[in-house]
Amino acid sequence: MQDTYRIIPYEKKYADQTVQMWRDSKEAAIEQKEIHSFNSHLYFLNEILPKEFEIDIATLGEQVVGIIAYNKSEISQLYIHNDYQGKGIGKELLNRAKKNSSGSLSLYTFEINEKAQQFYARNGFKITARGHENEENLPDVRMEWKW
Repeated sequence: MQDTYRIIPYEKKYADQTVQMWRDSKEAAIEQKEIHSFNSHLYFLNEILPKEFEIDIATLGEQVVGIIAYNKSEISQLYIHNDYQGKGIGKELLNRAKKNSSGSLSLYTFEINEKAQQFYARNGFKITARGHENEENLPDVRMEWKW
């Protein structure tokens, strides 16, 4: 039987495993340890992010395998569990953001994360700028999608 996941609105009961999955995925993608403490990351997820963004998670049973935070014009976060990448979860989360957008979306991804850039390019995003204004002090890429 193939793994089936579901996408649901984020709930705080999933906080610890969401943050752990997010950190593991990010660290693998950028080859750098997370600069914030686990508790600081929890606070960001539960108290800061929801003020400006919708947050959805993908779950397999009770295991969190993906997260997206988005609003009408921007994707703030999109991370998929390292063991579940390439299974369509990211695309489904991304399509939710597109469907709920104002017709265009922008996002930033780290330049070192070529896998993410390729994923976004396959899903209609184009590079619109390059820079490095992020807490990790790594070069990043701004990408944009329009209907």
